[in-house]
Amino acid sequence: MWEENFDAENHGVVRKQDYSPVSWNEYYEMMDDVVVGSAENKDVFRVYKSGHDGPLLVLLHGGGHSALSWAVFTAAMASRVTCRVLAMDLRGHGATQVRHSDDLSTQTMSRDVASVVRATFGENLPPIILVGHSMGGAIAIHTSSSTLLPSVVGLVVIDVVEGSAMDVLHSMQNFLRGRPKTFKSIEHAIEWSVKSGQVRNLESAKVSMVGQVQRCEEEEGDPSEQASPAGDVFAEGNEEFYGLNYVTDKAESATSEGSLAEQEPHSVYSWRIDLSKAEKYWDGWFRGISNLFLSCNIPKLLLLAGIDRLDRDLTIGQMQGKFMMQVLPPCGHAVHEDMPDKVADALASFMIRHKFAEVRSETKR
Repeated sequence: MWEENFDAENHGVVRKQDYSPVSWNEYYEMMDDVVVGSAENKDVFRVYKSGHDGPLLVLLHGGGHSALSWAVFTAAMASRVTCRVLAMDLRGHGATQVRHSDDLSTQTMSRDVASVVRATFGENLPPIILVGHSMGGAIAIHTSSSTLLPSVVGLVVIDVVEGSAMDVLHSMQNFLRGRPKTFKSIEHAIEWSVKSGQVRNLESAKVSMVGQVQRCEEEEGDPSEQASPAGDVFAEGNEEFYGLNYVTDKAESATSEGSLAEQEPHSVYSWRIDLSKAEKYWDGWFRGISNLFLSCNIPKLLLLAGIDRLDRDLTIGQMQGKFMMQVLPPCGHAVHEDMPDKVADALASFMIRHKFAEVRSETKR
């Protein structure tokens, strides 16, 4: 992940971090577009798949992200247990193309999940474990509680709790405004993702950031709004969607010597989805999910980046043994990207404990 450049002034080799993107096929076995509905009224969902046997993990990403955020984790899971994976770009995200892409209600997105799974497997559904991160965790809870997929046997929610999620919604617009609006190249977007703390794992950022941004036809926006991770000025950001930090002094960074924003003037990338326009759905994603989670009468696992995220209902439920919980070592909000191996270990143990899956033969001792 390093490039070597010769520094004439210092008469030596300077190691430069490599932020070039990595293709999905390094981690998933197959990419597909699943058509839901009739020819006149069809929606097309981008999905990525791996595995041919065992239970099906349906992976639901967080707000603004895409199915590619699960790429490194998927490879880690495949090495631990025998299972199948279906990771989908949710409505309005990634490469999914639907008629009403701005309808991000929990009811609509839950139906989307069920429709994609049924379109892929027909009525002969395999045992399903719903796995969701942040917004995707809320959708996983709603999908499970609605019994849209009767073969769901397990529910895994990653770093989303009603209490803390509701607490931060009032500051989400400020957080979203604080992000760069455009990037000069996909490499700049990846560099910003890592240096801002949105994703702390470079390997994951190199594949997942591709699903979050798209190339614009023409350059747009003020240069001061474009990303330049060269600066060192960061401020605490809102963790519920993107991570710990974001660049705040963009104007100063963009004019600094050797600024990334001065390079590649004809390539501009912007966010694939404007989450600020989805504000009317934010409350619906998270309100009531703690009790919904507890009421799902299937084995459940809650993975958290910090114990402080637990709210009252979940604290009581956890003391009563209503679900398994694991607090992972310090990491950002994108837990499955920052620590894919740790999350895979936790999920594999959960699946083996409940006899959902078997240890891969080559990993047995």
